Amino acid sequence: MASTAPALTTASSSSNVATPFLHLRRSHISHFTANFRSGNRVWFSNNAKTLSYLCHDYQHRAKFKRFECRVEDSYADNRELSKGTLIWRAIKLPIYSVALVPLTVGSAAAYLQTGLFSARQYFTLLASSVLIIAWLNLSNDVYDFDTGADKNKKESVVNMLGSRTGTLAAAYALLALGFVGLSWASVVAGNFRAILLLACAVTCGYIYQCPPFRLSYQGLGEPLCFAAFGPFATTAFYFMQTTVTREMISPPVTATILSASLLVGFTTTLILFCSHFHQVEGDRAVGKMSPLVRLDTVNGSRVVKMAMVTFYSLLLAFGLARALPFTCLFFCALTIPMAKLVVGYVEDNHKNE
Repeated sequence: MASTAPALTTASSSSNVATPFLHLRRSHISHFTANFRSGNRVWFSNNAKTLSYLCHDYQHRAKFKRFECRVEDSYADNRELSKGTLIWRAIKLPIYSVALVPLTVGSAAAYLQTGLFSARQYFTLLASSVLIIAWLNLSNDVYDFDTGADKNKKESVVNMLGSRTGTLAAAYALLALGFVGLSWASVVAGNFRAILLLACAVTCGYIYQCPPFRLSYQGLGEPLCFAAFGPFATTAFYFMQTTVTREMISPPVTATILSASLLVGFTTTLILFCSHFHQVEGDRAVGKMSPLVRLDTVNGSRVVKMAMVTFYSLLLAFGLARALPFTCLFFCALTIPMAKLVVGYVEDNHKNE
């Protein structure tokens, strides 16, 4: 039967005779998994690349289902993306979690220490932080456009709008508004150490991606990310949740906020590290020596696994030392299954673009 979809064939390891099958759609999965035999090798081809997989035994059919879905998704990626999909990718909504997490952790640490929480301060800081992250997002698109890293990236804001100048102007307008909001919140709290810490965090973001520094091209993006979102931002938000008056001084820097800020910096850095898996070739082509360009994706997947083990080991150590409360250990332990899924996904997909 003729088909315009990618073809799939199986061939016995003891024979050169190939048996054709229709391209696997969801409705055909059961037909395929019921007809392959142990020892067969399977080839998937979509006119762009050919992948092979050895069938070990009948019990691994579930693994094939995941593989088949991934191949079909890869085939779908070659089609023209809708404008809505491009806009969604350009917004990068999940990245704004890096504004929410340091603020929430810092506020929780302040409440644990002082019993105080200001919802108005929290939402003012959240809105300002989102504006700062939007600046990072847009300016990153502009400077990657300048270097050619985003030349073929359809979801680049610069490519979508067709205006480098307009995108850059919008980026710095967002930065100005965000920093005004952070400064106002610092004045309300009466804590000027906080705004100094946040200024350091913003500076890390600037030298990470903006000329003449662009330290991300030297592979230094991850240390800068750790410092910006961990010790600098999380500690600053901790200070800003308490208003300094004659009766109340600024909350002390405790083992709790130090431990929490280190863990926030660790996880945020891991997010940045993983974001480079799909763009290794593009980064290498423009001379952006990210850690994954230096390591390659195989070693990078091992780093992710070791990082997860290190994170939960640190969490346990901080808990046993009573730097973190038991409730923190309990809720973080609930994320272990998700961490295992992340490690498995990276191990299975680190070579895919």
